[in-house]
Amino acid sequence: MQPTICHRCFRLALALGQAESRRMRANQIRGWVSVVALLVGLAKGNAEEQAVKPETSEARQARLFKKFESTLTNAVLTGQFTIVGKETPPSRESYTILSVKKMSQGDLWVFTARIKYGKRDVTLPLPIPVKWVGDTPVISLDKLTLPGLGTFSAHVVIDGKKYAGTWSHGKVGGHMFGTIAPAKPKSE
Repeated sequence: MQPTICHRCFRLALALGQAESRRMRANQIRGWVSVVALLVGLAKGNAEEQAVKPETSEARQARLFKKFESTLTNAVLTGQFTIVGKETPPSRESYTILSVKKMSQGDLWVFTARIKYGKRDVTLPLPIPVKWVGDTPVISLDKLTLPGLGTFSAHVVIDGKKYAGTWSHGKVGGHMFGTIAPAKPKSE
């Protein structure tokens, strides 16, 4: 007996249905594999995030202190200063800092600096407070007397490789700003 058209249609429909069913199962399997891969990726990422511990306050402070020391040790601050009340262009200035080290007492740091002021050229260790505003250091001299040079005040923000602030020497004062660069090695 030869299959009739209805049997052929039925067999064709059955074959197509089975093929469609296999495609649907394959798509479901691919979908589940994708979901599992996504979940594994999320779990791995979450585990890595948990493995990276937040920086402790002590570690943060040590990192900031080290950065501050390395920025200002063997550095030259080159810039300009103004004098309040004078209508003159800013004057050039330069400071050479040989070293900066944190002292054990509070906010004090020892700046070993070469100071050229007028006809004087001296290198002095200076105990200077440094305050921190978040991650930003502020050098904060308040009426510091330098032998033979006078009494100075200054509040200077160090921002990466730039500095800016205010200064006073007796009754005279103004603004200061410039850049910080490594000192050039001395040729022997």
